[in-house]
Amino acid sequence: MEQEFASTLLESAVSEFAKLPGIGRKTALRLVLYLLRQNESASVSFGEAIIRLRKEIKYCNKCHNISESEVCPICSNPSRDESVICVVENVKDVMSIENTHQHYGLYHVLGGLISPMDGVGPQDIEIDSLVERVKEGSVKEVILALSATMEGDTTNFYIFRRLAPYPEVKITMLARGMSVGNDIEYTDELTLGRSILNRTLFSDTFAKER
Repeated sequence: MEQEFASTLLESAVSEFAKLPGIGRKTALRLVLYLLRQNESASVSFGEAIIRLRKEIKYCNKCHNISESEVCPICSNPSRDESVICVVENVKDVMSIENTHQHYGLYHVLGGLISPMDGVGPQDIEIDSLVERVKEGSVKEVILALSATMEGDTTNFYIFRRLAPYPEVKITMLARGMSVGNDIEYTDELTLGRSILNRTLFSDTFAKER
């Protein structure tokens, strides 16, 4: 039975917190009551931080990573190797790979994986913009750093086919140090770092699987 609240303001706040992933109404109530116990300035700062995040955050024009400017700090960093692009599913994967300190190139965030069962096709994620970046001619290697799942493998193969007209570009993928079925974000940094360093040609891996 759903809990009733004497205050509509409390009810409204709990309902909003409960919309967050992994947050049930009991946890939402605990969080709201915690905020109420803090100084008013702490609650105001919390609210302002969320509002600023929503209003001011942008997505990089080049790689689609989150950014506070039109081009993210990684893409605008002159010390990064622009000839190597690491393709990932989401922003969390960028963070995971950056934490390994083993990738010194740029990124391309797809914003999802091809999943026909979920109604997600190639047109729903940022594959066309990846092809455009490769078409510009400065890219020498594309690293497919997607999760070792059916959706990840399907997306890998589709990208490999889309980039086939550019044989001068080496297409590699993470070494299968990660267990099949694992998401990038849940792989420990040591394993992920080794997978980047020991990456293999996608064509070789595809040939073995066939």
